[in-house]
Amino acid sequence: MKRISLALAIAPVALALPIAVPALAQANQSDLTKVNAYIRAVTTMTADFTQTDRNGQNLTGQLTIKQPGKIRFQYQKGVPLLIVGDGKALTMIDYEVRQVQRWPIGNSPLGALLDPSKDLSKFGKVVPTGDPSILSVEARDPKRPEFGTITMIFKRDAGSPAGLQLYGWVALDSQNNRTAVRLTNQRYGVTVADSTFRWTDPRPRGRSAGG
Repeated sequence: MKRISLALAIAPVALALPIAVPALAQANQSDLTKVNAYIRAVTTMTADFTQTDRNGQNLTGQLTIKQPGKIRFQYQKGVPLLIVGDGKALTMIDYEVRQVQRWPIGNSPLGALLDPSKDLSKFGKVVPTGDPSILSVEARDPKRPEFGTITMIFKRDAGSPAGLQLYGWVALDSQNNRTAVRLTNQRYGVTVADSTFRWTDPRPRGRSAGG
């Protein structure tokens, strides 16, 4: 299988640290409040995703979210990779080489989406898009550039939670390597079992995590 860099999609970024953001216009503050409201309103979500790396290579699959802190990236058939968040840590499992990597959710870009208690005004800012129907929010720690940047992209949609539809996100590391995730077929409030976020440890003599 042609290998693809996946770490950018979940690699650590210090979202838990406050970021010095200049005073924002009232409209921007309102938009950050709406994004916070969206995150708190989404109890469960499923969506199809397309992940594109810096070389333009695509992987597809299904995303499942259950708040707080649970997420699963189930990649397309034939891709021996799985990313799971169990509420505390994000785990990337590579079944082909039997490797497992873990990051605290709070130190991951995805922590911005998976912790309803966080306040985006402390670590995010609205990025102008030139399109009133699109809302873009960037989160980064300028003191730790090696952690990169995550930009969440929303479409304004009156029929979605808090009037927003999560369109996807873009991760950029300190070497300007870019990974983009685009979502389609979003469904909210679906029944999601906790067992969805369990996985099997592929390492020799590794214990099963219940997947």
